[in-house]
Amino acid sequence: MKIKALQVGPIGTNCYILCDEKEKLCAVIDPGGDAVRVAAAVEETGCTPCAILLTHGHYDHTGGVADLQARWPEVPTYLSRRDRGMEDSYMRQLFPPVANAKDYDEGDTVQVGGITLEVLATPGHSEGSVTLRCGDVLFCGDTLFAGSCGRTDFPGGSVKKIMASLKRLGELEGDQKVYPGHMEDSTLDQERSWNPYLRQAMNG
Repeated sequence: MKIKALQVGPIGTNCYILCDEKEKLCAVIDPGGDAVRVAAAVEETGCTPCAILLTHGHYDHTGGVADLQARWPEVPTYLSRRDRGMEDSYMRQLFPPVANAKDYDEGDTVQVGGITLEVLATPGHSEGSVTLRCGDVLFCGDTLFAGSCGRTDFPGGSVKKIMASLKRLGELEGDQKVYPGHMEDSTLDQERSWNPYLRQAMNG
């Protein structure tokens, strides 16, 4: 398993390319913009894309999806139904429509070659936020950051829910590698020790 990261879009969202080098397949996680760069990065891996996986539906995580779908029409896109179908204009700016998205939710799995990703529902930043877990790796989107956590003041956000999601992540066994939606990567042990939001959630 190999993970390639690049910062994309207007606010430098972390986009990850998860590769099964043996099977020569990969998934693109949170392509928030710069689709040409993302596609070029995929080509550099030598792997064929088999899924576009979204941790939530905010524009800065989905901005490159339409162009990648046009480039790879057979590749499925996954996004929780809870972050779709917004009706008023403001909500559609925050949660732009993602065409032909497949729903995934708690307990679902997605295969990337021989790599199995498990979907953990981790609402709080948005109602449909998920964390994708494979082995000892967590793609947390905007739920857990290095030293911080995602905002809860957007529509669909909830302090109570994000604290429950942080508690859940903090109580996972082992020292998982944390790949967040913004800023640098971390580990669960580091966050258990130093992250005030995670510590509060676990002690609450």
